[in-house]
Amino acid sequence: MRVLAGILSALILLIQVPLWLGKGGWLTAWRLESKLDTERAKNLQLEDRNAALAAEVRDLKQGTEAIEERARSELGMVRNDEVFFQIEQNQTRSVTSSTKKIP
Repeated sequence: MRVLAGILSALILLIQVPLWLGKGGWLTAWRLESKLDTERAKNLQLEDRNAALAAEVRDLKQGTEAIEERARSELGMVRNDEVFFQIEQNQTRSVTSSTKKIP
């Protein structure tokens, strides 16, 4: 009877091995679930970035203020009726710039 119980226990263990460690086992499913959570987090970040880019494109298409702001900050452009002043400070070696409209 003990031999039969031992054989049955061994068979149960052999049946359990593929369930836990096999190709479609619990361990593989747990790894895939963890990877899926990581990918979902990345997708949320990318969706936020895409929404911000879409809003920026919409602003650039509809309004001139956004275009003007980009031209001023990125290209250093100034209007025709403005004068550009650049002040250098000797102590900090930083450059301060400003524009002033001519009346």
